[in-house]
Amino acid sequence: MGPFALLAFGLGLVLFFALLRWGWPRGPNPFAADARRPPAPLVTDKAARRAVLKAVFSADKVPAGLDAIVIGSGIGGLAAAVLLAKAGRRVLVLEQHGKLGGCCHTFSEKGFEFDTGIHYVGEMHERCMMRFIVDQLTEGQLEWVPMPAAYDAVVLGEPKRSRAHHVLTGRKEYFDGLRERFPRETAAIDEFEQLTQPWRPPPARGGGGSGARCDSPPLSQSISGGMKAVGMLKLLPLPLARLLCHSGLLPWLSPFCRMASRSLKDVVDSLTANAELRAIFSYIFPTYGVPPSKASFSMHSILVNHYLYGAWYPKGGSGEIAFHTIPIIQRAGGNVLGRAPVQSILLDSQGRACGVSVKKGQDLVNIFAPTIISDAGLFNTYERLLPAEARALPEIQSQLGMVKHGEASFSVFVGLTGSSQELGLEATNYFVYPGNNLDEIMKRYLTSSRDEAAKSIPFLFVTCPSAKDPTWETRHPGKSTLAIVTFAKYEWFEEWKDEQVNKRGDAYEDLKKTFVDAVMEVVFKLYPNIEDKIEYISGGSPLTNQHYIASPQGEIYGIDHDIARTQAEAIATMRPQTAVPNLYLTGQDVFMCGFMGALHGALFCASAVLNRNVHLDALRLRKRTRATTNDYKKRD
Repeated sequence: MGPFALLAFGLGLVLFFALLRWGWPRGPNPFAADARRPPAPLVTDKAARRAVLKAVFSADKVPAGLDAIVIGSGIGGLAAAVLLAKAGRRVLVLEQHGKLGGCCHTFSEKGFEFDTGIHYVGEMHERCMMRFIVDQLTEGQLEWVPMPAAYDAVVLGEPKRSRAHHVLTGRKEYFDGLRERFPRETAAIDEFEQLTQPWRPPPARGGGGSGARCDSPPLSQSISGGMKAVGMLKLLPLPLARLLCHSGLLPWLSPFCRMASRSLKDVVDSLTANAELRAIFSYIFPTYGVPPSKASFSMHSILVNHYLYGAWYPKGGSGEIAFHTIPIIQRAGGNVLGRAPVQSILLDSQGRACGVSVKKGQDLVNIFAPTIISDAGLFNTYERLLPAEARALPEIQSQLGMVKHGEASFSVFVGLTGSSQELGLEATNYFVYPGNNLDEIMKRYLTSSRDEAAKSIPFLFVTCPSAKDPTWETRHPGKSTLAIVTFAKYEWFEEWKDEQVNKRGDAYEDLKKTFVDAVMEVVFKLYPNIEDKIEYISGGSPLTNQHYIASPQGEIYGIDHDIARTQAEAIATMRPQTAVPNLYLTGQDVFMCGFMGALHGALFCASAVLNRNVHLDALRLRKRTRATTNDYKKRD
């Protein structure tokens, strides 16, 4: 970069951060006032819940005078709609499935309730910024229950809980637990800690999980803080962001960028020759879906940080997330409707997004609004919903060329007779691996033929929702549930993609059964008391994901989170604004996977639509509410 270009870049950056600091208040502020109120009792009336979570689309339910239409009711879509509703906008959210909530929805079979995607969430401390934002978006009605101090357990080899390494809440506890298990590997553990956690936060008040501090280190000192700096790439004007990407400055400004090109396997292998320790350093990679040799160490560090101070679960189950956001959209004059499969995004004569076409029976219903937001994912939005002339735009083709589909999953849902206590089920999640070379067992599995794949399943994520939720026993006495997740290739099941759900034939069901049987053989060793207590069991293939959450190839984390995804230019390019005027993206493809990643995607999307920095709005509101709280304390 030449001196004049560097000077121009510096001046542009100064101007941008001045705008960032004082804002550009062109749109209304969704965080103008503290929306929290004391939580009401859990609503268990089935009719009342059905009225909110199973509202069915019809043309007469579409509000007049819409300001925006959101495609998809996952947390990325719902949060974006709530933010706009809190800014006075009338928003219609359209969901293709009959149950609202995307991966936050629950389903019931034979009296058992199952979560589909939210198994645990980090950064839900009372003092944490993201908890404050979630509380604002749900008006304080969504309560979070802390999981046990050992929120995860890792089993390598024989699937017995007695062999597990327990991952503990708190930085000191997390790394001391490793040092206790591997006393001869303290140097490697110290270096791993330094790479992922180079800044030491102040001690937690009261020492408990829910009271832990969640203050942030200086941006220059940690990979997680560096991710905040990289997030600025989505707020910078794209030409300025690209200039920054090519300037060579980002590795100096952001530890995230500095380590993003190194694979998790490369870093961990350089720290220790101990295969078991390497595996435990890497165990959490399934939460973003990329094996260690293809995963960015920076991405992995973000997930380590995310859960470092504990994990939480929504009280009442993940369905509470949609249940407490939908009414806010409706009170602003909008609506959230299911069984509303959007067939296409409509463009006006100047190529601007102006509406959507929804299938209702054999008819198409056109709905118009000046702003269209898609939570359907990058591939669905660009390749399925946009007309050919928009899909061919160079900017859109460039984005499609930068990404690929994430890995698909296979799930098993188990309903059990007996309480969690009676069956010995734990709230702790188990990551079960058949060996300690995680990369090799993943490679062997994903290159298997479909007939052989079930014999070499590389890992199981085993979780017990009924043990996590304190309301479960009241709502479902004498029953328990397990959910088990692993990876699967979409190609193994692709043969039946055009067949009707639940009518794909015996060959498809037989293939699913081989996976279910292989999974349960391991689970029975982990929880031996459940073998004769199964009342309901069902397997979900990549085609199940394709049908219920509209993932193009059964993926659960959207576009792949590999090393290429974490490069600065890809981060800057994957932003809410699109090459089609008035069309915006939200959700995990905008920022990062998971609940928090999709929520951040919604915050960036709302910032783009409202033309103001809503992250900064939330920070200012939090500062004001803290000052008010402190003032009341002084008066007392």
